[in-house]
Amino acid sequence: MAFTKKELLARRARRVRYRIRRQESGKARLSIHRTSRHIYAQIIDDIKGHTLACASTLDKDINVQSTGNVEAAVEVGKLIAERAKKAKVEVVVFDRGGFKYHGRVKALADAAREGGLKF
Repeated sequence: MAFTKKELLARRARRVRYRIRRQESGKARLSIHRTSRHIYAQIIDDIKGHTLACASTLDKDINVQSTGNVEAAVEVGKLIAERAKKAKVEVVVFDRGGFKYHGRVKALADAAREGGLKF
């Protein structure tokens, strides 16, 4: 039985979120979403159901020519770390949302770690 890309992505996302809920209760979640043109990041408090901080390549604070590459992901990672500090969040759980941990996803995570987030 062959699965579509969308179904495989949803299966990976469910598996990742299950592991997060099982292991790390009470911590904020750094959730990312990636499209071919943009990358988005949110820090979410799952207990209250609130978004504490967000950043994306659509923000005016990001100065890159191309928004669908690793450089843009690094800028989003730095910006989300900066906004997390303002929201007084230091420790998060990384939710890659079913996307494989390489390329832009890895670049965003590394930049967020360099910016001071711990996960």
